[in-house]
Amino acid sequence: MPKSLYPHAAPETRDRLEQDFTLKLFNTFDWSTTPLGPIPDWPESLKGAARLMMAASTPMAMMVGEEGILLYNSGYAVFAGQRHPEIFGMRTLEAWPEIAEFNRQNIERGLLSESWTFNNQELVLNRHGEPESVWMDLHYSPIMGDDGLSMGTLCVVHETTDRVLAERALARSEERMSLAINGTDLVGTWDWDVLNDRVTADDKFAALFNLDSLRAGLGVPISAFLQAIHPDDVERVGQEIAEALKHGSFYKSEYRLQDAEGRVTWVVASGRPRVDADGRVHRFPGVAIDVSEQHRAAEALTESELRFRTLADAMPQMVWSTRPDGFHDYYNARWYDFTGVPAGTTDGEGWNDVFHPEDQERAWGVWRHSLATGEPYQIEYRLRHHSGEYRWTLGRALPIRDANGQIVRWIGTCTDIHESRLIAEERELVAQELSHRIKNIFAVLNGIISLSARSYPESKTFADQLRQRIYALGEAHDFVRPQGYFDSTTAGQGNLSALIERLLRPYNGDEQPRVSFSGDDARVDDAAATPMALLVHELATNSAKYGALSQQGGRVSITGRKGEDAYHLQWSEIGGPKVTQPETLGGFGTRLVQLSVEGQMRGKLTRQWNEDGLNVDIELPLDALSRSTRLRAGPNT
Repeated sequence: MPKSLYPHAAPETRDRLEQDFTLKLFNTFDWSTTPLGPIPDWPESLKGAARLMMAASTPMAMMVGEEGILLYNSGYAVFAGQRHPEIFGMRTLEAWPEIAEFNRQNIERGLLSESWTFNNQELVLNRHGEPESVWMDLHYSPIMGDDGLSMGTLCVVHETTDRVLAERALARSEERMSLAINGTDLVGTWDWDVLNDRVTADDKFAALFNLDSLRAGLGVPISAFLQAIHPDDVERVGQEIAEALKHGSFYKSEYRLQDAEGRVTWVVASGRPRVDADGRVHRFPGVAIDVSEQHRAAEALTESELRFRTLADAMPQMVWSTRPDGFHDYYNARWYDFTGVPAGTTDGEGWNDVFHPEDQERAWGVWRHSLATGEPYQIEYRLRHHSGEYRWTLGRALPIRDANGQIVRWIGTCTDIHESRLIAEERELVAQELSHRIKNIFAVLNGIISLSARSYPESKTFADQLRQRIYALGEAHDFVRPQGYFDSTTAGQGNLSALIERLLRPYNGDEQPRVSFSGDDARVDDAAATPMALLVHELATNSAKYGALSQQGGRVSITGRKGEDAYHLQWSEIGGPKVTQPETLGGFGTRLVQLSVEGQMRGKLTRQWNEDGLNVDIELPLDALSRSTRLRAGPNT
């Protein structure tokens, strides 16, 4: 006898039926290896139940006998996932070991002829290689034999996992929405029963519309809410509501509410009508958000913007601003008065067109550097005046940053400095001419000294020393003489390191430098340059005669250190002859050094005669180095 559930089916009928992969597995499975035995030996009631199960599209499974041999249809095979077909014909407890206890109870209840149901039963199954939670509606019934006894348990499986997860996600979303709405004083909700004209609302919505929360919770006509709308807005709002009801479209409106004392609250209300099966709008739910604070902020911003523009237009300078990327989007009235260009024509990159052609690339370069680094912008360039001439202008800009340090805007000014620049150029010419004449005086003095030394040979040594000191004064004067207003060709002009390098240049050969400066530099002006020049000159002269500079390979290290109130300068001779402290220090050079440091610069000078050379420590008040520092210190210093 064929081993098939359909032993009398024609071959073509069997081929059609076995297109169901599970039925084909059913017919080809070696049932003799199970307690059920071959299919022909099964009770007719069992075969009939199996045929019914295999014909069903709903996932179904049978747990037959006390060992619960697992039979199932193609719907259940899909439900079993990767466990199919391995579990087909197995003992149920072995097929699903992770829920063995759950199935044992169901097998026992089925053999007792019970019927029962589990709704949204959660089980953890390993169907796809890892445990996962699965929810199902399970309907159990006994498989009754001819003798009226149960042969096993039939289970109809309806998986509800997607529905349960969707419902839980919806519940979480609604919970979060409820918490968000209830946790703020800004949002209120309403639900309008349009057919019965009853609006129910939460406490916040009722408070916004000056209604008792109990009445609003029970429901009141829409007219009760419309009464709270500002008289100037109520007609418009009514028209917008009617338009939404007519077309079933999304509704959003911003309007004012007014309480009994005349206080105004701004709200944004939004919602969408709901249509029933007959196409009628039956519900209209929505929310209202209190945006009064935003309105007040916008009004304050508008007022602040007006004040800024008024202040900017009242300033004598040209004022402009840009976005963080440097796009120019604002100029005050002075800009247009000066340039004469139409409003808006210099927005963006158009501002560069009013620069002198020779200044455009330089101005762009400085501006790009400020945008890239966030450093303040400052440059002098020529702008085309409305008269057609180019006038010198000082451009400055500072970045405005937010709390996180990000640049949100640049604010800049342009100041007309044309006349002051011309005056400065004239002063420079006079200053340079005066400096030239002073240099000539130094040259005449040196000439007189040289002529005198020829007439009085016994004074040659004194004359040479005097001439060298006058040379040092000349170098100091030349160092601090006025440079070009717009350019300085002397590197480090005004710095102490540059003055020392200039004075000691004769002691540095072309190969290895013998005198070096390191540490903190300092600015010096014409008042400080003269005593500093005499000091350095005397130290260098003595070193060349008696110290490190008198020896091959000897050198001098000069170190600067800037403190809070004083500047420290150390002169260290290295590689010179062994020196000892003299019995007396009363020579002219010594007195000149003390006069320069302690007299003119109010400093302190100490000497140390070390075995490898002389060390001189000089401490100077910071305000002794620069006239501008002394001026800032106030009239009493």
